[in-house]
Amino acid sequence: MMSETTDNRPHVIKDSRGKRPAFYAAEGLDNLTSMVMVLASELTVLRDRLDAAERVAKANGIDLAAGIDALELDEDALRSRESWRQGFFDRLFYLARKEANEAANAETRESYDQTIEDIAVK
Repeated sequence: MMSETTDNRPHVIKDSRGKRPAFYAAEGLDNLTSMVMVLASELTVLRDRLDAAERVAKANGIDLAAGIDALELDEDALRSRESWRQGFFDRLFYLARKEANEAANAETRESYDQTIEDIAVK
């Protein structure tokens, strides 16, 4: 299920500009930390929603666990889940994608030739 704010506008990925602050000396550790925080955020929201669903179901005499085990999804539900999953991965890999785009945009023929020359010397 998409939110009301994303239903009515085209999908646009916007990246922030400029260099991100680095907190760890090891390359990639800041990105990993960011990804873990995105996962933690998603998990927290999911847990809260599941807890609420279980409480509402229990208050209404519904065996939610058995219903979930027996559930068979139709094509619309599967498409909706896949759409959510892709959005989640976009958020999770945001920094890696941003840095890859920045590196690709910064690449010049001269820097490529210099890299090849540096590798060939070693």
